[in-house]
Amino acid sequence: MGVEITMADRPIPQDAIDDLISTVERAAYTSQGSIHAEEIGRIVLDGLKDIDEVAYLRFASVYKDFQKASDFEREAASLEDESATRE
Repeated sequence: MGVEITMADRPIPQDAIDDLISTVERAAYTSQGSIHAEEIGRIVLDGLKDIDEVAYLRFASVYKDFQKASDFEREAASLEDESATRE
């Protein structure tokens, strides 16, 4: 699933999207040799977590290969726990 699809119909500022893309590009440029798809996925997940939780869950569902509704529930609970910790 592409990043654009995960952000579809979400109120995400263009500068946040640009920053995420720049972060991925910097990681690819500064990596020693080639960068693995898993690393790119992790960078995107980390960025989406800060930008938009719904987009994060959409991307995570594919990246982490969710199989059941409980996978979504577990990931959403994890987001809530992290959000509460930051407050």
